[in-house]
Amino acid sequence: MVSVLEATSIIFSNLFKPKTTNVNLSECLGKILAEPILADRDFPPFDRATMDGIALAFDSYQEGQTNFRIESIQAAGELQKKLNSNSGCIEIMTGAMLPEGTDTIVPYEQLEIVNGKAKIIAPKLDKGQNTHQRGIDAKHGQTLLESGISISPAEVALLASVGKSQVSVYELPKAAIVSTGNELVDVDQIPLPHQIRKSNSYALQAALLEMNCTSTLFHLADNEEELKRVLTKIISEFDLIILSGGVSKGKFDFVPKVLESIGVQKKIHQISQKPGKPMWFGRSESKFVFALPGNPVSTFMCFHRYVKPWLLKSLGTEVPIQKAILSKDFSFKAPLTYFLQVKLANEEGKWMAHPIVGGGSGDFVNLKDVDGFLELPLGGNEFKAGEAFDYISFR
Repeated sequence: MVSVLEATSIIFSNLFKPKTTNVNLSECLGKILAEPILADRDFPPFDRATMDGIALAFDSYQEGQTNFRIESIQAAGELQKKLNSNSGCIEIMTGAMLPEGTDTIVPYEQLEIVNGKAKIIAPKLDKGQNTHQRGIDAKHGQTLLESGISISPAEVALLASVGKSQVSVYELPKAAIVSTGNELVDVDQIPLPHQIRKSNSYALQAALLEMNCTSTLFHLADNEEELKRVLTKIISEFDLIILSGGVSKGKFDFVPKVLESIGVQKKIHQISQKPGKPMWFGRSESKFVFALPGNPVSTFMCFHRYVKPWLLKSLGTEVPIQKAILSKDFSFKAPLTYFLQVKLANEEGKWMAHPIVGGGSGDFVNLKDVDGFLELPLGGNEFKAGEAFDYISFR
């Protein structure tokens, strides 16, 4: 058995090496960027107006001039115009180039315009006001985006602004989710008294899909020969295999034995944690297998504590470490790391974690009332209200 920290270290030392592919800009949302993005010009590329009004030379205003003759209009998308006289001004629209000879913009709301002349009625002007200076946001050649980030609509805008019609992204692993157990029936079936409907495989599939990773579902009976035959085929066709069930010490828990018999090298079996103690992890060359305990809360916790961070780290990014404060005392006697189900609340600017323990690792109904898990470390028995611990969010 290994500790949670040891398990994390082992898993992170066995990362998937993703390939890259180019996708259209319109298809890159949610994918992981596989290249740094540099500014192809200054941002903004010219001094520009941030408000509609007039552009003038501040020195003229500073010398006491408040009435300016309008020489012309500078519209957005036009070539830069030039101010002919410091006693004049140029009407300007938002987004337009600042005309040559001007450095300050007075918005229409601070003007009276009569017979082609603009009178300033603002009590005070500041030099350079309402202008967006060339290169102030980013200089030509500056890195705008690092590889390894998840592409959101904000990143799509930046990619478009530098002309990236094709974007290099990481290919996600081809994933299979395998549920095991004779007691399971599919969601469209009515279970007999000794049966239950599958839920873990659908929860895992949805959790992967949140990361933009699609997967194929399989179900196998608790039969050693069937497990060998089908898992051999699955491992040959998929990069990431996540199993649910069959990894504990029961007489029908064949998964660890079968995986090793078909060439998957065991890296971890059993972690000193609750829930999820029987978890198994191994690999076969470029194939990676997570075999999670079948109890729903264990499956869910192990995915968010190990599988999701492993996949993100493989793609060059990481789940940020979050902290939350335990809202009331909690005791746990076993020498294990305990993952406490909690409801999170922002109270006076602090993230407070309220324990909602539920009925144990089989009580997946309880998950609807919680937001994540608070990781209470190995070595402690009494955890006091006000202490901060690592928080694993699934919502």
